[in-house]
Amino acid sequence: MMRRRGGTSDEKAPENTRRSLLRGIGYLNQRRQIALAAYASLLLASLTTLAVPLITRYIIDDGLNPRNPAEGDEALIITLTVLMVVLSIVGGIFTFLQGYLGEKVSQGIAFDLRNNLYEKIQRLSFSYHDKAQTGQLMTRATSDVEIFRNFIGQGFFLLINSILLIVGIVVILFALDWRLTLIMIPLLLLMTGIFAVFGGRMRPIFQAIQERLSVFNTILQENLTGIRVVKAFNREPYERQRFQDANYALMNTSLRSSRVMATLFPTAILVAGISLIVIVWIGGYLAVESDLQLGELTAFTSYLALLFIPIAQLGFIVASASQASASAARIFEILDAHSDIEDKLGAPELGEIQGRVTFEHVTFRYFESSANVLTNVSFEATPGQTVALLGATGSGKSTIINLIPRFYDPTEGIIRIDGTDIRNVTLESLRRQIGIVLQETTLFTGNIRDNISYGRPNATEEEIIAAAQAAAAHDFIMEFPNGYDTDVGERGVTLSGGQKQRIAIARALVLDPRILILDDSTSSVDLTTEAIIQQALDRLMEGRTSFVIAQRISTVLNADQILVLDKAKIIASGTHEELLASNAIYADIYQSQLVEDVTLPAEEAHV
Repeated sequence: MMRRRGGTSDEKAPENTRRSLLRGIGYLNQRRQIALAAYASLLLASLTTLAVPLITRYIIDDGLNPRNPAEGDEALIITLTVLMVVLSIVGGIFTFLQGYLGEKVSQGIAFDLRNNLYEKIQRLSFSYHDKAQTGQLMTRATSDVEIFRNFIGQGFFLLINSILLIVGIVVILFALDWRLTLIMIPLLLLMTGIFAVFGGRMRPIFQAIQERLSVFNTILQENLTGIRVVKAFNREPYERQRFQDANYALMNTSLRSSRVMATLFPTAILVAGISLIVIVWIGGYLAVESDLQLGELTAFTSYLALLFIPIAQLGFIVASASQASASAARIFEILDAHSDIEDKLGAPELGEIQGRVTFEHVTFRYFESSANVLTNVSFEATPGQTVALLGATGSGKSTIINLIPRFYDPTEGIIRIDGTDIRNVTLESLRRQIGIVLQETTLFTGNIRDNISYGRPNATEEEIIAAAQAAAAHDFIMEFPNGYDTDVGERGVTLSGGQKQRIAIARALVLDPRILILDDSTSSVDLTTEAIIQQALDRLMEGRTSFVIAQRISTVLNADQILVLDKAKIIASGTHEELLASNAIYADIYQSQLVEDVTLPAEEAHV
């Protein structure tokens, strides 16, 4: 049973890749005019190529007239020679135009595919990115697109050119001598069969190469982004070996393709050589017997030699098409990926809100087979209220705040803002009114000003500075020689954890959101800095519905509502005083904190 299932999958794979290749070729319609001009140039270049051996025949048989040289026509020889030169020049011009226009078309298609991939990746929900690997996504947006582009710009035009030349040459060969042509046809079919067999072998190899390249890029990307962790734990030898293993697997798979290609071309050349020998031997005999003119034999052998060029090109075309079809399948796998989070058709925008957030019997699990992360969670946050979420790691705190801006949708239940189901409004209008500081602080390459105004690029200098001051970031920013123009480096590497977190808080505050989400937003700062930030946040939370996740009890003492989570459920809610008196789990959390952690903010407020 297992074998049959595997066989069915293998049978479907080539069909899927071929369908993906044809679908990718359909992108030519988006640049139809340039593509048609390239095809016209290709046709004219092919016609000039086909005309030259035929002119050679007339120069020999009619101009030189080997059987009766005295009747030769010198004027005809000169005229036909000039015509050959003109055709060669014209053919060169059209070959250049075809190459340039073909490249322009392929670059345009690559531009479209990269844009479509980037937009799709951005639209895909968090659940997709939870399972996807960054290295694989990068490989498909770069290497796979480039492989497909090369086929469109070179391989596909070579395919059309080869078909035109093969068909044209065969027709002319029949016109020259049908007997020699019939002898040549079986050899031509043999070569076609050889390329078909090799094409079938190359397709899975190229698929494997791209998969190995994805693994290679993933390991490289992880090591570059996590280089400090690697060094801190002395894992350089382990990571070096892991990289070498991936590199070795990529090299071996690439060598497999090289071995197949190295076998293909000598085989094709051998068949072509045998064909030419047979035709010259039989044609020479016919010429001696006066059944074939010398010019016809010369033209026939010239066309036969010319025929081997497009046939030999089929080797490159087969390899390119196999590689491109594998890459196209990987590209469209992303473009066809389903996003769990999308706007409903015709969904209206969410208007200005007051900030009432309601969870109604919400259950959530990340994947169908996984356990519930939230189970039957219900609560309401009124406008302007600060809600603190407490609980052990894995209790569901971060999941609650991820559901509010629709990073995920509930498996069951409804989430409402001001009475409106958030699934019934556009994502852009929903998230525009939510300011978020995630637990993992991410800054982008650029200066501090750009990072603070990231969500609101048109923010004024005064608004940026006000947000930074509110987040207790302005003072340390001004200590830098370039102030707000200071470059933060890749992922904010030039800043400390606390500095990055305060910039992230300022980035959320500059939006002036009605709903504020702080996911353990003071986890990377010391107690003194936390107290300063907390005082600023207390002022900024006024009039906003705020959700705060914190490991320190001191950050939630003044919350209007505290939700205590345990094993995916809300087991208690209330104020600090109410919970301390009535809930053992909350009391344990409180007792586990240092007394100074509770008293320090109040003491420092008087410093």
